[in-house]
Amino acid sequence: MEYTIKTLLTREEVEGRIKELAKEIEKDYQGKDLLVVGLLKGSVVFMTDLIKEIDLPLEIDFMSASSYSGTESTGIINISKDLDIDVKDREVLIVEDIIDTGLTLSHVRKMLEERGTKSLKICTLLDKPSRRTVEIKGDYTGFEIPDEFVVGYGLDYDQQHRNLPYIGIVVKK
Repeated sequence: MEYTIKTLLTREEVEGRIKELAKEIEKDYQGKDLLVVGLLKGSVVFMTDLIKEIDLPLEIDFMSASSYSGTESTGIINISKDLDIDVKDREVLIVEDIIDTGLTLSHVRKMLEERGTKSLKICTLLDKPSRRTVEIKGDYTGFEIPDEFVVGYGLDYDQQHRNLPYIGIVVKK
């Protein structure tokens, strides 16, 4: 399939919003023992930029959970990498690249809450509420976007374009 990528959010817009999110998180977690959990692979670019802006002691860990095959959600959640750090009695912030259907994030949230987190919040770079199939929302949201297939800043199209420094819309030719 041939396609082009049209800019939705510039690098400057994304970086500016990440700094704002970091300050909100910093304020809310002042004096707390924060564990930041990134959902692989999409959140890596966003999470690394986000934590660099948070002026608090924190730990990080990663989990790989997905319901996607190519560009379509299968509806089946697959956990291919679990956390290394115990979340019991921890203040946990899940960092996600995009909330789309909400299936994966809802599953991960429930799983971590069942492990006894002290608190659990969600930070997402992008939110696509028009695609939601389960009730879930971010506590910290970068941008609400339309129902378009997006790439860049960690998001991929068949594992490509994660390294784009902006968010783009995939436009089929």
